[in-house]
Amino acid sequence: MIQKRILPLLLASALAVNLFANEPPQKLIDYVDPFVGTTNYGTTNPGARVPHGLMSVTPFNVMGSPDNLRDKDASWWSTPYEYHNSYLTGFAHVNLSGVGCPDMGSLLLMASTGALDVDYHHYGSTYSEEAASPGFYTNILDKYGIKSELTSTLRTGVSRFTFPKGESHILLNLGEGLTNESGAMVKRVSTTEIEGHKLLGNFCYVPQAVYPIYFVMRVSREPKATGYWKLQRSMTGAEADWDPDQGNYKLYTKYDKELSGDDIGAYFTFDTEEGEEIVVELAVSFVSTENARENLDAETAGKTFEQIRTEAEQLWERDLGRIEVTGGTLAQRRTFYTALFHLLVHPSILQDVNGEYPQMEGSKTLHTDGNRYTVFSLWDTYRNVHQFMTLVYPERQTEMLQSMLDMYREHGWLPKWELFGRESLTMEGDPAIPVFVDSYLKGLRDFDVELAYEAMYKSATAPGSENLLRPDNDDYMQLGYVPLRDEFDNSVSHALEYYVADHALSLLAQALGKHEDAKYFYNRSLGYKHYYSPEYKSLRPKLPDGSFLTPFDPELGKNFEPNPGFHEGCAWNYTFFVPHDVQGLMKLMGGKRKFVNNLQHVFDEGHFDPTNEPDIAYPHLFSYIRGEEWRTQKLVTEILNEHYTDQPDGLPGNDDTGTLSCWALFNMMGLYPDCPGVPEYTLTAPVFDKVVIHLDPKYHKGATRLVIEGALDRPDQYIQDIELGGKRMRRFRVSHDELLKAGTLRYNYRR
Repeated sequence: MIQKRILPLLLASALAVNLFANEPPQKLIDYVDPFVGTTNYGTTNPGARVPHGLMSVTPFNVMGSPDNLRDKDASWWSTPYEYHNSYLTGFAHVNLSGVGCPDMGSLLLMASTGALDVDYHHYGSTYSEEAASPGFYTNILDKYGIKSELTSTLRTGVSRFTFPKGESHILLNLGEGLTNESGAMVKRVSTTEIEGHKLLGNFCYVPQAVYPIYFVMRVSREPKATGYWKLQRSMTGAEADWDPDQGNYKLYTKYDKELSGDDIGAYFTFDTEEGEEIVVELAVSFVSTENARENLDAETAGKTFEQIRTEAEQLWERDLGRIEVTGGTLAQRRTFYTALFHLLVHPSILQDVNGEYPQMEGSKTLHTDGNRYTVFSLWDTYRNVHQFMTLVYPERQTEMLQSMLDMYREHGWLPKWELFGRESLTMEGDPAIPVFVDSYLKGLRDFDVELAYEAMYKSATAPGSENLLRPDNDDYMQLGYVPLRDEFDNSVSHALEYYVADHALSLLAQALGKHEDAKYFYNRSLGYKHYYSPEYKSLRPKLPDGSFLTPFDPELGKNFEPNPGFHEGCAWNYTFFVPHDVQGLMKLMGGKRKFVNNLQHVFDEGHFDPTNEPDIAYPHLFSYIRGEEWRTQKLVTEILNEHYTDQPDGLPGNDDTGTLSCWALFNMMGLYPDCPGVPEYTLTAPVFDKVVIHLDPKYHKGATRLVIEGALDRPDQYIQDIELGGKRMRRFRVSHDELLKAGTLRYNYRR
């Protein structure tokens, strides 16, 4: 278990070493530090969860400080927890990890003592003795001397509070949270149980992407009193504006029917003895309160808090154990297994224990016999996360493919950025295509590939007015590029994503014997050439008449300021985002030497952004050129050392539901899938002496493990040659099938 580090971070590093001063960890979960990524905009959180669980319970410290009563949006909090904040107003149930837009982070549970106060500005508390490990979180609420402990099952959060002697309270706040929606209902079922629902959604401010979350909450013993509260908003003007500082909360001490409103909550009051424990179980469902209750009963009945915590830890140990590493420093092992921990947070299961789940973009309740997944941040994860799942957790990747294909059956489109059965349409492109193609070409075939092809063909060819995923498809199909029609329409970013998707689709068409389609989509994928500007040696927006945008600054957008043609980045962040035709881009730039110089310029001038998905594969592009592979090895080593650590700021930015963590995982093992949809890896120097990936012969053509070895006494990071299955090769790319067939990959270094 990792205790929250003492600032400054240098002291934190010393503490981390001291935790294992006597001997290395005996369990893999002991390498994981859930506080990594909780600052520096990593937007992870240290809450309790199990792998791919719907439920997570995490401290909520991003609003409500007595010294700062601002709403969450004043500082753009897209995470329920920030490492440097110190005022906690509850423990949030069901949270997103590593995202850039606020949502979820609601159903705020809190414990307090003394006179009942239901104003979160008042009942919040600083905290200390904070610690976390996979499946567990704990702290002390300083204001009350209450010990808080959290653990979780797939759908149920379990919280244990140890109280001092006196009058004590359990509070459930249904008004506050990260979501941009409002409105909730709560109903008392018995003196120890309440149920209800809350409206969530508007992720990235998409108004139609809303969904109710249903809950059932139980406390472990009879309270002496129960009740509700509602915020009474005082009006201050003709337009009925209101000041939250002047609001007041009305308590409902005898009313025991259901209560609805925007800012409501429920309380339980107890007389507690010193050291008395009260356990709170809160289960959720996106279908109904009846299902939430069934989830709770199925997952927690007859189990103690410690039993549930132990089961959560066992699930994490099992999943982390798919990969074993030897060598490297303690900090590198901690960084690696923490990254693996973050990778396994999302996508999350959606179905209840009875198999029911909400229809994609519909009102029906449907049923699955397997796992139905949700939280598909595909613009991020199509680049590496699903490739990692295919290699290490293929049975789950198969169910994720089946989930996405079911979304097409239910809704008519593959997902782009799906969240709890709603499509947020966040970011751009057609990102499900490379995911399906990559998985299929690597041997995952347990899905209806013809139906998948139908879905992909539809989004690739449907007119823009009818196309949910490619709204500017008319221009794209007619001109071969998307012209700049509005100042900030992200036209180049859109088209580049389409080119990658079309290339992947051409590979699948070829594999399925659809040769004319393959040729058509391949030719379309080369349309990026329209954007290349010899004058600037970069991609540049084009106007409908075919002329380049003038004036043009290829550095505009490097600080995420609005930029014609590009989304969240400058032209340099996108110019080399042509992973499917690196050789063609070289030719455009005037040959290999000019390509190398131009790409190196991106790094030398500080234009490379390790947090921005379109350019995260840039370091690997040097390995396409014989004799330049050392640049990949040098840059990857530097990026890992500078941006990925075992400290709270150990991620360079938003983890993007595991995408940045996955970049570190692949590269620390010595390989990276730099072109989505192409079943190959670029090879680079691993940080460990030995990596063993345990494979499933059902999905890996009979192979049971893959062993990657680096020389134990390597003098530097530069590779002399590579042995694949014991045979030396000089190339720095390998196919997925070659890797599985060989079973071993060994790096030999220059001396």
